[in-house]
Amino acid sequence: MLTLLAFARYRALLGFDRLEVPVVATLGELLADPRLEALPKDALLAVNQSFADRTAALKAGDEVALLPPVSGG
Repeated sequence: MLTLLAFARYRALLGFDRLEVPVVATLGELLADPRLEALPKDALLAVNQSFADRTAALKAGDEVALLPPVSGG
């Protein structure tokens, strides 16, 4: 299983803050899950607390974080 974490406004948008999902090969495949269709394309993605892109490989036990873009100065 993978642990999927939604932060800040994505919690309300997606309807969860933590979700266990079956393992898929890549982050891009995970993001194709219908439960994530409302996730904006500019979402920041992290796997095991390191920023990742949609080609990142996933394995059982990984933690995937969905973070809104940050702005400010």
